[in-house]
Formats: sequence, structure tokens, C-alpha cells
Amino acid sequence: MKHIICIIIVFGILVSCQEKREDSKTPSFDHLRLSKNVLDYRITPKDSMDKNGLMFSDQGAWFAFGLQDSLSPSGGFSGPFLMTQQNGIWSSKSLLKTILSGSGGKNLIDWEKDRLNQKSFSSHLATKYKNDSLSVDQKLVFLSGHTALIETKIVNRTEQKLPLYFSIQSDLFSIGLIPIPFEDGIQIISTNGPAIAYITVHEQHTNTRMLGETSFAIDVPEAEIKPWEHKKITISVSFIFPEYSWEEEKQLLSNISFDSVLNAREKEKDDQLSKLTKQLRPNFKDSIYKQVLAKAQLTLQNNWRIPAGEIKHEGLFPSYHYKWFNGFWSWDSWKHAVGLSQYDNRLAKEQIELMFDFQNENGFVADCVFRDTLIENHNYRDTKPPLAAWAVAKVFENDQDLEFVGRMYPKLKNYHEWWYRERDHDQDGICEYGSTDGSLIAAKWESGMDNAIRFDNTEMLKNGPQAYSMNQESVDLNAYLYAEKLFLANLAEALDKLDDAEGLRKEAEALKERIQRQFYDAVDGWFYDTNLEGTEFIKGEGSEGWTALWAKAATQEQAEAVKEKMMDTSKFFTKVPFQTMSADHEKFNPLKGYWRGPNWLDQAYFGVKGLRNYGFQEEADNATKTIIAGASGLMEKGVPIRENYHPLTGEGLYAKNFSWSAAHLIMLLTQEE
Repeated sequence: MKHIICIIIVFGILVSCQEKREDSKTPSFDHLRLSKNVLDYRITPKDSMDKNGLMFSDQGAWFAFGLQDSLSPSGGFSGPFLMTQQNGIWSSKSLLKTILSGSGGKNLIDWEKDRLNQKSFSSHLATKYKNDSLSVDQKLVFLSGHTALIETKIVNRTEQKLPLYFSIQSDLFSIGLIPIPFEDGIQIISTNGPAIAYITVHEQHTNTRMLGETSFAIDVPEAEIKPWEHKKITISVSFIFPEYSWEEEKQLLSNISFDSVLNAREKEKDDQLSKLTKQLRPNFKDSIYKQVLAKAQLTLQNNWRIPAGEIKHEGLFPSYHYKWFNGFWSWDSWKHAVGLSQYDNRLAKEQIELMFDFQNENGFVADCVFRDTLIENHNYRDTKPPLAAWAVAKVFENDQDLEFVGRMYPKLKNYHEWWYRERDHDQDGICEYGSTDGSLIAAKWESGMDNAIRFDNTEMLKNGPQAYSMNQESVDLNAYLYAEKLFLANLAEALDKLDDAEGLRKEAEALKERIQRQFYDAVDGWFYDTNLEGTEFIKGEGSEGWTALWAKAATQEQAEAVKEKMMDTSKFFTKVPFQTMSADHEKFNPLKGYWRGPNWLDQAYFGVKGLRNYGFQEEADNATKTIIAGASGLMEKGVPIRENYHPLTGEGLYAKNFSWSAAHLIMLLTQEE
């Protein structure tokens, strides 16, 4: 008898040691560790519209989950947060609230008290609970853009058999969701969106109970767990849009292994982060910059969406966190694609092609488009600055995919030529921003810099049917067009369109000379917009002043002068350098001016890249380090990347989880040229 007791004690110690090893276990993938808790997903939404927390998604899903916070008395994960309806809304506090009970209905876990740790990676979410009787591990991973898998692993830590009753319960918010029992789970239809949800418990017999019109429970029959044995329960949550097949997804789920899916995601994310960190610039190899890259990659991941409704290709929201950004913008898309091309060329191509699905025959590309036009209409009132050829060229550099370039080239060329047909009022080869409806507000949107001071006194001119221009010529627009001519020339050459390449390079050379002559003020040492005649500068130093350096359209002497002002601490070298307008200007007001002072990381990147183009590597490195250190939270775990930043205080401003900020952080830190 004494011998048997010793064996039981030793066995218990061994299992306990194994549990301790599992508690401290981190993924074997070295680069994946960079993403551990890099964003803080803890939230229990107070109501359906609570946007105070962050949400985790993957594989382009239109739904996301959070980790339960200290206010939650249950197991499971928060949400899901639905982007399938109403521009982003929570379905419930926890759609899969876990109940674990034993004999007589006694709770076996105190979900708040027994919570041991919570972890998030770019691959998955995980929470561990433990008391004297049980340890419970819950993990969530995305199988596809339609389905998330949740595994609950329960270990009996006692020396006796334990009766176990497992149930999931849910109380939906009143947002038009209707639960209906089916097979081994629940189907949920929505009166406010086309996606149908399917919640299924796998490899278990279940009983589904309706607790009310918007509440239900799915029960697994009582089972016994022997001492130190474990039980695993896998649940799938699927949201299927009408253009996809639930039967196909169900077939995929019938042969799925949670561990295999998790391993595949861990490897996928580890490979992506490995690819990114290998491209870090020489002076940015420290682990803190690797962590910034991981946060940037994860921000892009959480904004990724598969095709649905009006959208025929995959793409990225600017921010899932802000309700008016649940769509796809052309300027943002080109920038996202360049960032994505550093680690996911396939998705970068999808992002580019998404916007060109909305190109008119005359070459015009819509400003922004949406899955559901009943929620918000596509915007054809304006386009955005011409950076599409830049994006295609960067993608092509990585994989030399001539088929993709051949498909995109005629569209890019048509878009490029559209500017000269419909946005050159006096037909002098220098273009203006404008709109299709003649409105000044849409013309400002077309610049991407909506309320920049250079447009304070702008008026509109008619060029033709649905074609209007501002009465000023913009340096940034023509610098972008100059760069685009060279990108197009390189693409044409790759396609053996040598006449096109030669013609574009000649046009570029002529435009370069015009930019240097018309837009540069030798007295101020800065590039400005001018009036339509090119005889008068529109003063006010803004970030458009260094776009000629980004495009390599300035002379070395001009670049030297611009660099001096960029590095001036009273002007642009602030706590977060290279903001949208000079800090010493009377209209500088970052808190009340969307483009009148905040630091947008795209503009900061254009400034840094402009410095590198002219050999100012030390200044560029210094600026990059200062930007990342100065922007609040960028180097901290848990803090989201913001739309823009206060240049003097570093405070994050406007939308959280902003994609183009993330994309340009990748560009700032890697050798993307």
C-alpha cells in the first residue's frame, strides 16, 4: 500500500512539473516571440458600441475577438466584434462564455480568481486558468477568413475522478442577431447584415437550449476525467457571406486538427516576422525595433479583409477601430501595398487590384470603396495622389511577376494619363488637384491633405464634363507624377515596351526641370505650391515641401537647403519630427488641425526617404530614431499605432490601429529601396 502511495505521489509531481514547463512554454518560433502581448486585447465590452479595447483577427476575417479583462466573470473570449454589419459592432460580451461545473452544478473554476495568465501573439490568443482541482487552457486561432477555432483543454489535477459538465452560454446584444438551433450548435442570422454565423462543437454530442430570444446554451453531456488526464473541446465560429459556401467550410472543418491549424499559423507568422527583421537597416537591429515591426505587422493583420459584397479582392481597412474607416481608400491602399510587399507580396497585389476594380474607362480610380453601399457609398467625387505605380514597382522588385505587371501596366498608364487629360487646366504639363463634381472639399480630399493651409484661398475651375481643377499647381502632385513616370518606365522596360519606357523617361526629365524651376523658392530654400501661372508661391512651409526629395526631383543644392529646414528644431525637427507644417507657423495647431501640424507617419517617411535619396544618411537615421522614440507608445507593448501624433508632445491622435502608419513604420525601419 505504501508503495502504491509513493507511485501516486511521484506521478503527481511529474505531472505538476510538466504543467510548470507548459506554463512557461513559449512558441518554439523565435521571431513569433516578438509579437507576444505587443498589442493589448483585454476588453469586456460594456455595450455593442464600446470601442475602448483592441480586437484580434487574422486571415482577412470580418470579425475579431478580445481577451477577457478583469471585469469578466467567465471563461472564453470577448466578442466577436463584427465588421459584417453596421461599420463594426460587438455581438455580445462573450459569444462563447464557458461554464465548467461538477456534481450538483458546483462551479469548478473561478474564472477571475483562477486566471493565471493571458497571452497574445500574431498567430493566436491564449488564456490559462489553474486551481487545486483543474487547469484550463483556452486558445483561439483563425482557420480561414470565415472561421475561428477555440480549443478548451481541461486537466484534472486531483487524485480522483472528476465529473465534468461543459457548457457555453451566450446573451447577444440587441443588434438584430437571431439565434436558431441546428445540428451540434447554433446558427445566427442578422437583420442588419448578410453574413450568417455558425457555432459548432466538434467531436462531441451536444444539446442546444434557447434561454431567451437572444440567448442560448450549448451543453456537452457530463463526462468523467481521470486523475491527471485531460479533455479537449474544440468549437468553431464561422461567419459566411452569401457569396461563400457554408457546406464547403463545414467540409473543411470536418477534417480539421486544432493543433495543426495553430502550428501552421505560428509558422506563417514566424516566417513573416523573420522576413521583416532580416531587412532591418544596419542601425536598427536592436530588439526594440524588431518589436515595433511586430506591432506594425499585427496592426496590418487586424485590418485585413477578404472579398465580400462589392469588394472582389483582399485588402486592408485604414482602421477597424474607427467606424468611418471600414472601407478601402486608394492612397492608403498604395501605401499598405508597399509595406506589405516587405513580407507578404501576395496580399500586397490583392490590395492594389482591389482599388483598380473601381477604375473608370477614362482611367480615374475611385477615392474609397465599401463592402456594403447601403451603409456607405463609394466615393467617385475625387481620386487620391498617384502612388499606384510606386506600389506595383515595389511588389515587382520582390518577385519579378511579369504576369501581374502585364495585367496592371495598362491600368496604371491609363490612370497616369488621366491626370493630364482631366487635371491640367491650362494644359501646360503641370497638374492640379481637383474633383469630378466641382466641389472644393472633394478637391482637398483628392490631395489627401484635406485642410492643409495651402488650400485656404483655393478656388475651383472647370476643365470639362465631370473634370474640375484647383486654381493652383501643387508641388507634391507633380513630384508624385514625376516619380510615377520613372516607375512606369521601368515596368514598361520589363514588359519589353521600349518605346513607352523611352517616352516616359523623356517626359520625366522635362517635368523634373519644371519642378526645380517652378516650385522651388531659392530665397526660402523650400518647395511650395504656386498659382496656376507658376508666377507666385503659396507660402507656408508644409510636408509637401520635401516630396521633391522623395521623388528625386530636386537638385543637390535644393535638397541641402530643404534638409537644413527639416533639421531645424524650431521648424520640423520636433519631438516627433517631420510633421505636416512648420511648428513656427501662426496656423500651426496639431490638436485642431487634421493637416495643420500633426505628424502623419507617411509624410515623415517621405521626409526620411528624401534625406536618404540625397546622401544624408546620418540625419535620416537620427530622424527615424527620434520619430519612433517620440511617438507615444510606439516602443511600448500593448499600445496601438495611431493615425497621427502631436509633434511637440508625442501624444497619439485620432484613430487607433492605423494601417498606413504601420506600413510606413515598416518602410522607415527596413531597407525597402
